[in-house]
Amino acid sequence: MKKFLIPLLLIVSNLFGQETATDSTKHWTRKGVFTLLANQSSFSNWQAGGQNNFAGNVGVNYDFNYKNGDWNWDNKIIVSYGLTKIKGADTQKTDDRLEFNSLLGKKASGYWFYSAFFNFKTQMDTGLDPATQTVKISHFFSPAFFQFGPGMLWKKSDNLKVNFAPATSKLIMVHDHFTEFSSSFGVEQGETTRYELGAAVNGYYKFKLMENVSVENILNLYSNYLEDAQNVDIDYQLNIVMKINKYLSTNFAFQTIYDDNAFRGFQTKQIIGLGVNYGF
Repeated sequence: MKKFLIPLLLIVSNLFGQETATDSTKHWTRKGVFTLLANQSSFSNWQAGGQNNFAGNVGVNYDFNYKNGDWNWDNKIIVSYGLTKIKGADTQKTDDRLEFNSLLGKKASGYWFYSAFFNFKTQMDTGLDPATQTVKISHFFSPAFFQFGPGMLWKKSDNLKVNFAPATSKLIMVHDHFTEFSSSFGVEQGETTRYELGAAVNGYYKFKLMENVSVENILNLYSNYLEDAQNVDIDYQLNIVMKINKYLSTNFAFQTIYDDNAFRGFQTKQIIGLGVNYGF
């Protein structure tokens, strides 16, 4: 999987770029960024200690949005993958994400729209237990998360919007070998799917902090009416890009997740590094 990932992302970015160049429909706006982050440390006779290591992350963030009269249709694809290698140890995965968001809106009044949304999330590579680094706990499409439902959208611009969906269906899918002996990601032992019905709130806010510094906030909240409605699932992402020139930037990414079906506590992830960016 690892050896094919970077060529795959490059192919995807080229395909999107070709679509942008050939599409003459004025109602569509398309933009995307391919990012490569890397950091490396090397030591030789360094008395303070240290281990040679290398870490790298690749990512694609692509938007394709449609506007025509009272209709808005916003779509976003996010792909990211990261590895780290410490001398004397096996290569470990540090990031793995494949996500698609789609939000359809028809203008109601002012900044308000009648809406329907769809969200899909999964991973591309095998996940190992952090304690053992040998036991497989996940892989491609296991788990896979689907959310969809009607609601109301407040949208001031493409960079500031909040969607409220009080009747959201959520489906979790895992392979049966992860639930053979116990539950996994909320799916009961012996089952492969879990259905939930609840309320979802999805917010997006992107702004310029100063010249060449952009801040992107993505917040997703979900409450399951059918079980422990007070335990709200949280997924918050913060992306800061400090642009150096057309192709180079310093990138900071932070994500925190609370989902008591997967882990009873906050999961956090932080990535910072020098990025090579290609816009398409």
